[in-house]
Amino acid sequence: MRSPSAGSTAVTVLVALSFCHMLNDMMQSLLAAIFPLLKRDYDLSFGQIGLLALAFQFTASLLQPLVGFYTDKHPKPFSLVAGMASTFVGLILLATAGSYALLLVGAAVIGMGSSIFHPESSRVARMASGGRFGLAQSVFQVGGNSGQAFGPLLAALIVVPYGQGSVAWFSAAAAVAAIILYRVGLWYREARVQAAKKPQPAAKGPGLPRKKVALTLALLVTLMFSKNVYMASISSYYTFYLIETFGVSVQSAQVYLFVFLGAVAAGTLIGGPVGDRFGRKVVIWGSILGVLPFTLLLPHADLFWTPILTVIIGLVLASAFSAIVVYGQELMPGKVGTVAGLFFGISFGLGGLGAAVLGQIADWQGIRFVYEMCAFLPVLGLLTAFLPDIEKDKLAAARAAREAAQGSPAE
Repeated sequence: MRSPSAGSTAVTVLVALSFCHMLNDMMQSLLAAIFPLLKRDYDLSFGQIGLLALAFQFTASLLQPLVGFYTDKHPKPFSLVAGMASTFVGLILLATAGSYALLLVGAAVIGMGSSIFHPESSRVARMASGGRFGLAQSVFQVGGNSGQAFGPLLAALIVVPYGQGSVAWFSAAAAVAAIILYRVGLWYREARVQAAKKPQPAAKGPGLPRKKVALTLALLVTLMFSKNVYMASISSYYTFYLIETFGVSVQSAQVYLFVFLGAVAAGTLIGGPVGDRFGRKVVIWGSILGVLPFTLLLPHADLFWTPILTVIIGLVLASAFSAIVVYGQELMPGKVGTVAGLFFGISFGLGGLGAAVLGQIADWQGIRFVYEMCAFLPVLGLLTAFLPDIEKDKLAAARAAREAAQGSPAE
């Protein structure tokens, strides 16, 4: 892998990171994918299923901002390998656990691997972006979304027929990812050495007062809450909803979940380049508020329309994540790892908290009520109106450059 030159995109590095992100999130998504199996074998309630999701996502959310803050000051090129090792151990624990308590421990250890992997890999992706930050974040993130989509499909094909112990087979993916990430670490270390030899301009932010920055971060967190709690309602309970409402089999429900998560991956890839061209605020507006009509329709749809609506929801809602992360990094320049850790952590944390709360509500009121209630979450997208236009000058300059490039041949 070559070191990056100014303004160039290190495509090989981005593809490697995206591929490892796919393997990482594929392994992690196995937990949610086998919830129906664990519920049956261990006689768990929906509340206990929610606590399993919380154990995984709490360790990820709690540690990610701390890891990002630390690596902003002390970058660790080979911490990505350490994160993959933690995922490896968690998978073995999950495969061999004979009690609910050990399932909780395995889920928490897998979450620790995620907390180490995401902040630093997001930093490397930005370094390899050549200035196309939205595209780089989307390429990196689409790997994770693809892995989340493949997890349920592989669970349906392998884990459901062969049982809990077959989860250990996926530890081979962690070994492959660790080897690739070691090579990425070598590239990262060399890139930092080269960057240290050149004078680096001071990172410039939008020049907002500190209180305005804090308020903007709070708005972004609220928007992330809306997105991720709704996503948690699908990723954790969609299979149960399909089984209970339409009587489909467990394997068929996993395939429907795979289709939804595939749409999430596609939406993520679209969101980054659109944000690079038209601005992150536009993407956030269209993504969160724009999905509202479809979430309102979903609880009242039949089996034909339900997967169609969830595909539309996945495509539209997923495009917000890359936009929110890059918007936050532009808001707080020089704190790439902190921002990535914060929003990846919030993503996991809110998803875990949402899964736990929604599980309790499902026990009390039923799965259908969960979707009727969550349908209104995208209304919070109206808060996007209060986000400052921090990219206005940059977008105007990019527009002028495109117009000049289009007009130059005719001159």
